[in-house]
Amino acid sequence: MVSIDLDKVLDKAWADKDLPEILAAPVAALKGVSDRDGELLEQAFGVRTVADLAELKYARWAQALAALDAAK
Repeated sequence: MVSIDLDKVLDKAWADKDLPEILAAPVAALKGVSDRDGELLEQAFGVRTVADLAELKYARWAQALAALDAAK
């Protein structure tokens, strides 16, 4: 089972939302991601939502590389 403390990863306005709403939220719903960051992610990669960011192939590739390094 996977769990996460939403208060630690989401802005306060989003912490009480359900998962489908969070995934459809703009990336600025993530703690530490500004509206400007969201604009830049959209311009660079077409990322508009939290779900888009999760599915971004470059993020997945980076996570896989980091997991390989951790498995050494």
